[in-house]
Amino acid sequence: MTFENRKQTLEARRTALTAHLVEVEHELDAPMPKDWEDRSSERQGDEVLERLGQAELDELRQIDAALGRLEDGSYGYCQICGEAISSERLDLIPATPFCKKCAR
Repeated sequence: MTFENRKQTLEARRTALTAHLVEVEHELDAPMPKDWEDRSSERQGDEVLERLGQAELDELRQIDAALGRLEDGSYGYCQICGEAISSERLDLIPATPFCKKCAR
């Protein structure tokens, strides 16, 4: 896979995450039910959505960092040791800033 393909993959994932985060935000902003039991269930669901949203925000930051590395020419090189990241690893985790050895 070329860097251009990886860029497209990262941008597509960024678009999907952004759209889902908007949905999560709307769901969290929905009014709470008046019934206490329903409210309790809704609260539990909101906690799950908040955690999911936080994980997606973290992934979004990683994608933005990877896109920045693509722009400045440092994409594909480990941010710790400076060695090239294997194509196989980049195919699996396109936003990774670390080679397999340093990721451990």
